Amino acid sequence: MNNPCLLRNISYRAWYMWRRNVDVSLVTWKTNVLPPLLEPVLYILAFGFGLGAYVQQISYAGRAYDYLAFMAPGMVAVGVMFHATFDTMYGAFVRLRYQKTFEAVITTPLSAEDILLGEILSGATKGLFAGAAILLIVTLFGLAAYPSSLVILPLAALAGLMFASFGLYFAGIAPYIDNLNLPIFLFINPMFLFSGTFFPLDGMPGWVQFIAGLLPLTHVVNITRAATFGTLSAPLLWDLLYILALTAFISYFSIRKMKARLIK
Repeated sequence: MNNPCLLRNISYRAWYMWRRNVDVSLVTWKTNVLPPLLEPVLYILAFGFGLGAYVQQISYAGRAYDYLAFMAPGMVAVGVMFHATFDTMYGAFVRLRYQKTFEAVITTPLSAEDILLGEILSGATKGLFAGAAILLIVTLFGLAAYPSSLVILPLAALAGLMFASFGLYFAGIAPYIDNLNLPIFLFINPMFLFSGTFFPLDGMPGWVQFIAGLLPLTHVVNITRAATFGTLSAPLLWDLLYILALTAFISYFSIRKMKARLIK
């Protein structure tokens, strides 16, 4: 367990932790299913139809789109971020600090790395489900082009891994549950507002575009929007490479940080 190489301690047993968390979610399925389905409807009604009534069309990538069509793909990406991050950030913290679930599971053949990888995988599963549910709503509104929009499903799984890893890292560094409000304020909310979800970034000043380019959600939104518009292109591979690299980086350090707290 104290081997410095985390990868050597990861095994197929991580699946058991994933299964445990999924089974718990199935027991409380109403609170896990209804929010991902109803949340995008509220955003679409409030922003798409409300604000969209005043902003008839918006220019993006040299083309004009209805504001509702522009905004809807951002809601898919936001749904993945919210559900994956919050599942591990609050879920892992509660299981570590209050329920003592990790203390019980660590007495089984599962290593600390298995437990924490299972946490990330279950958070990513929540993110994938949320992304698929919101994509379904967007499709019912006639705002998604196919077959290109199917790319969103594997993208949601990858982005779910990334955001779930961020959530686990925040849980690993927060001494008290109230401290989790800080990453929401400094990390989640800025991405929600300034990652191209509600307005295009190409008309913003250069420094704004630079900062937005550092935000993980921006790259998820870029690919998601192109997929729903049916405009996938080669330059989006840079967005994909960014997501892949950041996912590998943050997942490693989130497991490392949480493991240090778990085995103290």
